[in-house]
Amino acid sequence: MSSYSAEFANLDDSQSYVRTRRSPRVWNESTIDDLGSEQRYSSWPFIEKLARGPQPYPAWIIEDAAAIDTELGVLKTGKEGDVFLVERATTQRSVLLAAKRYRRREQLQFSRSQSYTEGRAARRSRDNRAVSNNSLYGREVAALQWANAEWSYLRRCHQAGIPVPYPVQIDGTEILMEFIEDPLNPSAAAPRLQQLARHDPRLATLWDQLAETMEKFVTLGLTHGDFSAYNLLVAGERLVVIDVPQCVDLAGNPQGLDYLHRDCVNMCEWFTAKGLPRDADSLFTSLLASMFA
Repeated sequence: MSSYSAEFANLDDSQSYVRTRRSPRVWNESTIDDLGSEQRYSSWPFIEKLARGPQPYPAWIIEDAAAIDTELGVLKTGKEGDVFLVERATTQRSVLLAAKRYRRREQLQFSRSQSYTEGRAARRSRDNRAVSNNSLYGREVAALQWANAEWSYLRRCHQAGIPVPYPVQIDGTEILMEFIEDPLNPSAAAPRLQQLARHDPRLATLWDQLAETMEKFVTLGLTHGDFSAYNLLVAGERLVVIDVPQCVDLAGNPQGLDYLHRDCVNMCEWFTAKGLPRDADSLFTSLLASMFA
């Protein structure tokens, strides 16, 4: 484990900020080939176009081949992978990114239920059997499948106008995406919806955004599958959806509508507990109407 990982291994997900060892750095071209242990050259110029985010690329994307990525700390840890804060920088500018890295095969502890993936299948029957048997090779295949699924859903959601972090690039089992910053605390991560206080004045606006977001999901034939106040970020007045690899195909998955109803129940119960009563069955009925419109 790197020095950064050791320091942040016990970071509590309830914290709304990111602790880093970030300090002012002076770009020294005479030592450009002497990268630190937490640095690497940007892989952007070398990856396939399909492994990059949807065009047009945002203005903040750095395409320079001389850019250097510096790992600054851990944003979130999980059983399947971790999310790191990464700075991509050139001599002229820099941008903060979130790097989600699914674990190497010897570290994998996949806990996602296979019921999420009904309707999906690997092309090779050997891979399907390996994943079902949870063998070492199967866990490696699963890591690639989950990373590719998240990448695909991030692209689809972004293009459909669903508020997700912009997907920058995928390289193996690492996805680089937009870092969602807290507008009130520059360079700090936006807090999770879970951290909002009861009767927060933004609740009604955030609910409206959530209902619209869920409608856009069903229009794509999907539901998030794991909607909770922990998988939503609040960037000022803006709601952002994260953690989408388990998205459920409403038509292809026999349990699709059950997952949709569960998402409705989870979110309505949370908003009701915060002082904004909402009815899950009414939301579910509304979404079904949108789905079959």
